[in-house]
Amino acid sequence: MTTDGLVSIEDHLAAVLAATTLVDAVTVPVAAARGRTLREPVRAAVDIPVFDNSAMDGFAVRFADVADAAADAPVTLRVVADLPAGTALDPALRPGEAARIMTGSPVPSDATAIVPFEDTAGGLADSLGSIRVLRAPRGAGVHVRRRADDARAGDELLPAGTLLGPLQLAAAAAAGVAEVVVSRMPRVAVVSTGSELVAPGTPLERGQIPESNGELLAGLAAEAGAEVVLRLSVSDDGDGPREAVAAAELLGADVVVFSGGVSAGAYEVVKGTLGDVMAFPKLRMQPGKPQGFGRTPGGTLLFGLPGNPVSAAVSFEVFARPALLQMQGRTALSRPVLRLPAATGWRTPPGRTQYLPVTIDRTDPSAWRAVPATGGGSHLAGGLGRAEAYAIVPDDVAAVEAGDAVDVMLIT
Repeated sequence: MTTDGLVSIEDHLAAVLAATTLVDAVTVPVAAARGRTLREPVRAAVDIPVFDNSAMDGFAVRFADVADAAADAPVTLRVVADLPAGTALDPALRPGEAARIMTGSPVPSDATAIVPFEDTAGGLADSLGSIRVLRAPRGAGVHVRRRADDARAGDELLPAGTLLGPLQLAAAAAAGVAEVVVSRMPRVAVVSTGSELVAPGTPLERGQIPESNGELLAGLAAEAGAEVVLRLSVSDDGDGPREAVAAAELLGADVVVFSGGVSAGAYEVVKGTLGDVMAFPKLRMQPGKPQGFGRTPGGTLLFGLPGNPVSAAVSFEVFARPALLQMQGRTALSRPVLRLPAATGWRTPPGRTQYLPVTIDRTDPSAWRAVPATGGGSHLAGGLGRAEAYAIVPDDVAAVEAGDAVDVMLIT
């Protein structure tokens, strides 16, 4: 804790992560593993490539036969086989013979190079019977993809902790892997607090506002690899938060995320009902100064985030998201950060680290700039919808001027 009584971001995050435990591992088909985190490395089940194959449409040849081929001294070869992709044939090639071959087809054992169609007189149109080679390959092995050039059976392709996206799953499939061991999806309950909240689209009476934090936090949780098992709103009076925790635990929730009810007002329902299992520190950050965090006797993590939308979004990003990733065994808990010049100046809060929603001006590809997406207010949900990143300004920076370099954490 700092001398002003505020807790540092680093200390609060450390406490969150220290309370976070791994979820169970499960085995799933590769086709069902997108968005999951590996718990065991993926090892190749077969070589990649599985066999020597052609990188070009053309002719499999003995390099010695065509080494001296030239436009003014073509070499004539007899075509003795036709090899489409998927063939199991391995035709013998004697001196002076070639096989027509398509990309990906197994290269005959006797062949030592591939001559593309465009290096012959007739190309594809005259590719059976005999051919005239006009240009010699650069050497033996040209246009031949060698077996196991990329990976050998048993090689580690993807380490534990990897997020499985389309590229990673394609690599696993190419290596003959049918199933992977991943973390199950953390189960999250999202609870919005506030007597003023009504469903979007409901006619508003005086004092009412559309409830949006539920959509925000459920979406952020899903993006972090979680399964949202409960979404609800509770009023500012009564025992709603405790009842919500009980309902979430019945559904096997690993995490409950509250928005609102954690500040210093008269109707802070989360603070008022869950003080026995949650602490409510004030942090050295803006937005997001009031926070709540705890753990039930059953092990469910409880996050109390401020109710203003920007505050809730930033707080989830800085604390809840890393916890969800750590639960899954992810090796990288942080977002990518760029160092960009500010397109314009803005005010910073004295003595607190600022997270300002920004867009990125890409007009000049060689000189991206950070542009504030909101006016700086933590209640400005409309501007938050434009944000691509958060500019992170340290607590010792008095102001940001146009052109100043700032750290920009990408969120899209």
